[in-house]
Amino acid sequence: MEYASHGLLGVLTPQANTTVEPELAILMPPGHAWINARLMSPEKTIEDRLRDYFRNFEDATAQFANAPLTAIAFACTGTSYLAGLAAEDALINQIRAVRGIEVITAATAVLDALAVLGAARIGLVSPYDTELDEASAGYWSARGLRIIRRVSAFAASDAFHPIYSLGSDAAQRGIDAIAGEGLEAIVMLGTGMPTLAPIARTPIVAGAALLSCMFCLAWRASCAMSGTPISRDSLLSWLHEPRWRARLAGIG
Repeated sequence: MEYASHGLLGVLTPQANTTVEPELAILMPPGHAWINARLMSPEKTIEDRLRDYFRNFEDATAQFANAPLTAIAFACTGTSYLAGLAAEDALINQIRAVRGIEVITAATAVLDALAVLGAARIGLVSPYDTELDEASAGYWSARGLRIIRRVSAFAASDAFHPIYSLGSDAAQRGIDAIAGEGLEAIVMLGTGMPTLAPIARTPIVAGAALLSCMFCLAWRASCAMSGTPISRDSLLSWLHEPRWRARLAGIG
């Protein structure tokens, strides 16, 4: 496939998530093709579904069958928070060994982005409530990051899903609430809350790089697909890149 000159990405997305595919379509550069499959669970609560997704991650990759994938991206961060570091790392290594290709979670993509920036003092904008919000903070702290400020953008709603029904304005309010001196990066968490509009508007906030899980996952997957080393210059180029901004503006 000529249009897939940089390979084919397999993306696993939570079953009701309405953000992953549109944001990937905006972010991915020309020549980067991807196919999507859904993580499925009959569990009733968000937390139980996320645990179920994690238990069945490896089986879920079977949906790609023998498609010639270059890399697999898990577009779900809540699973990482609840599973913990050791389980996440073990699962990634196991699937890499079986598939023989790069495997990236949204959480590890953020870690790679923060590492190339040399950013350890971070602010978090979370779309979560209660248990999941606390678990997310615990995860990043356990990964060696110092959380200077954090805020939840969660809002109770009668919509189909309290996270996936959030708009980018919720992320922006969270950014405004925590922005300030002392932060090296601000990370908008989750793959369900839209995050591209705030990044497009102000990619650097009071000296802190503005990142999101979806933005980092797309950047990290693109590097894996094209064989480009992950680097500070590469990430900053993505933050300021005009083409994805034009695509975002075209549907705004």
